[in-house]
Amino acid sequence: MRVHIATDHAGMELSSHLITSLSASGYEMVDHGPAAYDAEDDYPAFCINAAAAVVADQAAGVDALGIVLGGSGNGEQIAANKVKGVRAALAWNLDTAKLARQHNDANVVAVGGRQHSVEEATELVKAFLAEPFTNAERHERRIGKIAAFETTGEIVE
Repeated sequence: MRVHIATDHAGMELSSHLITSLSASGYEMVDHGPAAYDAEDDYPAFCINAAAAVVADQAAGVDALGIVLGGSGNGEQIAANKVKGVRAALAWNLDTAKLARQHNDANVVAVGGRQHSVEEATELVKAFLAEPFTNAERHERRIGKIAAFETTGEIVE
């Protein structure tokens, strides 16, 4: 599986650890930055680029997911969710990491690097990446309604 990862200055240590750890576990890691620490950097471009790469890979039939990191993960999740086709979920415990995949077929996980130890955050990300979507009809239906709004602007009841 290809995994696109992006962060800002607040998640750089975690990003570096995840790239090393996940690469060793067999994931193909693609780093969308930043390349160097800058306490004044802005996360939107990094996260949007990673999210767009996930969507492009998935459209091309590549097994791909994404990770966006920051201090809280909130802004990074919001930025990633602006990319059409992205379903980014903020994971703060194992249940939310797994349910994001099981019920929402989330393709990007957001984690707050200042909210968890490196070990905890790694566990959340690994749980997200390993968890399959259930393909349950009710979840597919709900995701379809979100996609319809994203495409047409119309709310499907």
